[in-house]
Amino acid sequence: MCVALVRDLRRMVPHAPEGSEEDYQPAPYPDNPSWFDAEWAATPAPPVATEPALVPIVTTATGIDPVELARAYTRRWPTQENVIRDWLLPLGLDTNHGYSKAPVRNSEVEKKRATLEKRLGNAKRWGEQARLASLRAQKTSDRRWKRAKARSREAYSELNRELADLEAKGASEREYRPRKRELVVAVEAEMEDHWRGYYRALGICNREYAKSQSYCRDQQEILRELEALKADERRMYELDDAKDQIMTALKLALANLGMWVRDNYFPAEYSHATWQRIVPFLRLSGRVVREVDKVAVELRAFNDRGLNRDLTGICGRIAREPLRLLDGRLLSFATHCVCRSEPYARDRHVA
Repeated sequence: MCVALVRDLRRMVPHAPEGSEEDYQPAPYPDNPSWFDAEWAATPAPPVATEPALVPIVTTATGIDPVELARAYTRRWPTQENVIRDWLLPLGLDTNHGYSKAPVRNSEVEKKRATLEKRLGNAKRWGEQARLASLRAQKTSDRRWKRAKARSREAYSELNRELADLEAKGASEREYRPRKRELVVAVEAEMEDHWRGYYRALGICNREYAKSQSYCRDQQEILRELEALKADERRMYELDDAKDQIMTALKLALANLGMWVRDNYFPAEYSHATWQRIVPFLRLSGRVVREVDKVAVELRAFNDRGLNRDLTGICGRIAREPLRLLDGRLLSFATHCVCRSEPYARDRHVA
């Protein structure tokens, strides 16, 4: 078994980093201090490096040239047999009979653009809300920090004054140490509540700042996606192909008629015959004799014995299962062998 890798230039994928996947670490997003400014405007993020996608081709053949394998792969669809195609292409179904077109908006691109613009608007709104919430939390934390520092200085000043009074009164060590421990515990408990409020506000400030940064990054990524969408957008047209559809319907009807004639009147070996094989019978020249109650068709025979045998069988089957025209007259077919020197007047193509 052999495997060949083909680069598909029509489909680009993100560039794979060198080395193993375990060692790969994404590059950190560059820090942008201006994100927190009220006048900051998002710009598209730099495009991601891409490379052509790899298409694996697996074969059980051994020792095959990868280039030949790739060529065989790219030619697999145009060279495959298709009975329907063999029937329809000779009838000209691949011919365009004309249409008119008018430019219209690309609905799929419009849907994607509307979705991205909605995401961009949400990111802007949520980013601004997070920025304002971070500023409010920062002001709250600064106010609580100042209050805690002021209260800390005041509380410890009161503690030191009370301890100085105890020393001035000549309190013993047994009285001084328990009182000091009691005063320190009370001050620390009070200050713990103050610092807890400060750290709570500081945590809210940091979380909202991180959310604001995340929404700013989202805006840059969405703008890059909008630019890529605009670069890849294709002009769409509305086609008025009524004429082409009518001609296609008529050709399909002709193909169905040919298949019906083949299945009902041709020999069994023609059961899988295509249009190319039966068209010589339909293009035979001959003579048409019209009478009151019937129409007789005399077909000029082929110069091939096998085809004449098949033609005789077709005429015999039609004779056993007679056909009638729309006006009720009987339609009959017969073969007529003409010598080279014999004139043959009123030759017509009978289809």
